[in-house]
Amino acid sequence: MRRFGFASFAVCLAITLVGCNVQTRSSSPGPIDADAPEEFSSTDSGLQYRILRKGNGNMPGPTSRVVVDYVGTLDNGIEFDSSYRRSDPTSFRLTDVVRGWTEGLQLVSEGGMIELKIPAELGYGNSPPPGSGIPIGATLNFIVELHEIK
Repeated sequence: MRRFGFASFAVCLAITLVGCNVQTRSSSPGPIDADAPEEFSSTDSGLQYRILRKGNGNMPGPTSRVVVDYVGTLDNGIEFDSSYRRSDPTSFRLTDVVRGWTEGLQLVSEGGMIELKIPAELGYGNSPPPGSGIPIGATLNFIVELHEIK
């Protein structure tokens, strides 16, 4: 049996303790409230949404900076983007995203989760980002977890 000195023991202990505090990120959206609506609501602009999980924090305003996790799909179910897949939450100001996100994220509070169906006119319309896999005129479907308002 090999013996370790105190320094080796201390390093092993430190690694073990640090490892206990590491938060693992989910590779998919978190839990949905049992009473989450099955039907979508619509806004006057044509945005469709449903609150999948009520949060317990503040709600962002139209110029807020937020930290979110999300997955985006097309109507055919093809995923075109996901912060979960990258294992990296995204931070942005609501003035820097498509209008459907700006409007939709103001409907959910911190800690909450929302599903958005963004019509083309509130999304990328006829100008999707090159290489995104999003076709012209596509409806964008998102599940978004609002972690924090900065």
